Amino acid sequence: MLDVSAAAVSCRGRFEWFCDTVSSDLMPVSLSARHTDDFQAKITDLDLGAVRLSRFTFSPVLSRRTSAHLRRGDPGQYQLALVTRGSFRISQGHRESVTVRDLVLTDTSCPMENEGAGIDGQVEAVVLQIPRSALPLRPESVDALLARRIPADSGTPAVLGDFLSTLITQAPSCRRSELAGLGSIALDLATACLAQQLGSPHQAPAEARAQEMTRRVVRFIDNNLGDPDLTPQTVADRHNISLRCLYGLFRDQPVSVAARIRQGRLERARADLVRPESIRQPVQTIAFRWGFSSATAFSRAFRDAYGITPTEHRAAAVHRIARRTG
Repeated sequence: MLDVSAAAVSCRGRFEWFCDTVSSDLMPVSLSARHTDDFQAKITDLDLGAVRLSRFTFSPVLSRRTSAHLRRGDPGQYQLALVTRGSFRISQGHRESVTVRDLVLTDTSCPMENEGAGIDGQVEAVVLQIPRSALPLRPESVDALLARRIPADSGTPAVLGDFLSTLITQAPSCRRSELAGLGSIALDLATACLAQQLGSPHQAPAEARAQEMTRRVVRFIDNNLGDPDLTPQTVADRHNISLRCLYGLFRDQPVSVAARIRQGRLERARADLVRPESIRQPVQTIAFRWGFSSATAFSRAFRDAYGITPTEHRAAAVHRIARRTG
């Protein structure tokens, strides 16, 4: 879990710090504010495996994401925001809404404009970042929900909103091994909430048993990445299906079962390399923690995936954190 605050930066540099942080860590955007001299901002970011959860508290700003920003970078996410303080005006596609203490969905792959306003000078939102490939609903159906206010005062949206608010608050007291499972729950609740809004609460996911089995398999993989014996055969055995059936479930997925395991281990290790509590741990220790057989194999796979070595990644992250904190 990462907490960063503009309070660590000089007053004159706070708005620039916020702009740089959002554009580099979330997605490229243009931000403007009426008052920048006394700008305040705090960001809490939580890695939940399949999804990420962030809380943004900041002085009112206008955010624009244009086609030029899309070309500069796109995380390929749906972002489901719970506005917990102030209000958000969201424009995307041909739809616009104003959200106060409710949910709203946006797509990072499309231009958008957001404007936050706060009566007491502060705006706050808890944002669930869902990779497009992880949401088991048809994209053409989900598009109908973009920039539409989803009331969160009752039913499934209220359950989801309460869960996200509690999770971001209680995460520091959770063990790291628990967070991936909580991420799967967050994704399940978000899927149920959006499916309900689409009028198909019993079709989440729409392709029924095959999709549900795929999600169970992915959840199992994400929760057992640290097991060095985790292989496609292990996954198939655990779910009482054949290896051929398992491969069939992943036929339409972005990566194969083996690649999903390898990618998941690399992502967890990559995050651990720069966590404050593990920043001094040897690279080999982190490699073993996430199921790699040796530091050499880990370094080779890491370089193939990210273009730099684990040591270089850690050094760059330390430099970035030092620059942000002044």
